[in-house]
Amino acid sequence: MAFKVVVSQKAETHQFEIDETKALNGLVIGDEFDGGIVGLDGYTLKITGGSDKNGFTMKKDVSGTRRIKSLLTGGIGYHPKADGVKRRKTVRGNTIAEDIVQINTVVTQAGSKSIAEIIGAGEEEEE
Repeated sequence: MAFKVVVSQKAETHQFEIDETKALNGLVIGDEFDGGIVGLDGYTLKITGGSDKNGFTMKKDVSGTRRIKSLLTGGIGYHPKADGVKRRKTVRGNTIAEDIVQINTVVTQAGSKSIAEIIGAGEEEEE
């Protein structure tokens, strides 16, 4: 199983695919990890969310790896069209497990090279 890691830095987003799932298992939304796992040496990334294999979003206030049906008034997982509307939606817990497919992250500490330079250097080596 592989993770898709979406890295956001200011107005740029980049997507990486990694097979090293054990390094990220057990981390919770808000935790930071070394960007070297994704191939961004010198970077520190903070987990901001994600989604599982069925598309259910991770929610920070649901502990563990479970899926629950929660009554939502807005925020992550539900955006009502009118004020005061509530709806019961399924959301995923805040802990990364084998069922998670996509992890959203934001850069908290940048390295010496920009992400575009690191990606560009990797593409030139392959050709």
